[in-house]
Amino acid sequence: MAFRDHFDARRSFDFARGLYPHTLRLFEQHFDWQITGRWMLLSAAVGVLGAIGALIFSEMVQTLSGFFLLDLVGYKMPLPGGEGNGDVFFDLQQSLHPAQRWLLFIIPALGGLLSGWIVFTFAPEAEGHGTDAVIRSFHREQGVIRPRVPLVKAIASAITIGTGGSAGREGPIAQIGAALGSLLATRLRLSVRERRILLIAGIAAGVGSIFRSPLGGAFFAVEVLYRQDLETEGLMPSVVAAITGYSIFSSIEG
Repeated sequence: MAFRDHFDARRSFDFARGLYPHTLRLFEQHFDWQITGRWMLLSAAVGVLGAIGALIFSEMVQTLSGFFLLDLVGYKMPLPGGEGNGDVFFDLQQSLHPAQRWLLFIIPALGGLLSGWIVFTFAPEAEGHGTDAVIRSFHREQGVIRPRVPLVKAIASAITIGTGGSAGREGPIAQIGAALGSLLATRLRLSVRERRILLIAGIAAGVGSIFRSPLGGAFFAVEVLYRQDLETEGLMPSVVAAITGYSIFSSIEG
């Protein structure tokens, strides 16, 4: 019985060893290292751009909120968990002068008006949350986003958030990253398919960087474009871009 088991195992091993060269040849025929290296380089480049966009946007938000809310009003906005030791609970009635309390209504209103004027004057497609415009660009506009969009979106969103407006960072950084990926593809004169993939990678880089969650950013990028589907072709570029962007962002911001 033991001899038979040994013979069967040896025969299976010989069969697998004989099958290995054939499998390797098939793998080499269907796997182009040159194309893979090219996509790795493009994805990493998008990751660098996404990290730069996230750094600039984050710095703008911190600077504006520090000036308008902390210096003028005396209100320290609570930070998300894991991003600082800010006071999560804040008693406005006990901490602010009556005149300062009125500023908490006036400053966000003025910030919203200024943000809206900037968007509708220079880039109307930068209005709203941000992801809606990205989805529309991906499906209806061949992944093309105008070069001015990331700058306008960053300035307008930073003003809204920095003055205490009701807005978050997810939508703006998704549109900023997507625009940077689209811009790179346009500059390199890539195909429509490749531009759409780099747009997805840009979303992943921006979201993964600013939220310090590269895998979360990558999966968010490939699923946000559909209701019940994933853009699987953009998954690996998104992972590479998000990890690259996260590494750069975290090395600077901590």
